[in-house]
Amino acid sequence: MKESIHPKWYPNAKVIVEGEVVMTVGSTKPEISVEVWSGTHPFYTGTQRLMDTEGQVDRFMRRLQKREEIQTHTETVKQRRNPENFSIEEMELGTRANNALTQAGLTTVGDVLKLLKQGDDEILALQGIGQTALIKIKRYMRDEELID
Repeated sequence: MKESIHPKWYPNAKVIVEGEVVMTVGSTKPEISVEVWSGTHPFYTGTQRLMDTEGQVDRFMRRLQKREEIQTHTETVKQRRNPENFSIEEMELGTRANNALTQAGLTTVGDVLKLLKQGDDEILALQGIGQTALIKIKRYMRDEELID
């Protein structure tokens, strides 16, 4: 065998993981630094270890936050689009009927719907509401699918 053609052999080379010596092996280098070894690999330990490679966790968290913002915005839009939250002016009943409903403390379509579910007589008992206004109210409620 020729002399000085082979690298120097270190029979007790240290394997270092996160600054800690975990074992010794034979190697051509005196110290070997590794990020993952059998003592920390999820396959061998049965546990999952979170390794952030190039901000993958950060990107995932940003996507998750964006998704939650979109869901919140969608629910807000649905809430605003709910006909029960509309003002009574949306029903286009006329000034006299609108004033009568406002004086009775009914400001939203939902308020009128609650009163209407108690019966037609409850609506007709309001001063300034007649049969024509009641018909318009019911037509609007059917068009918005609030009643059958």
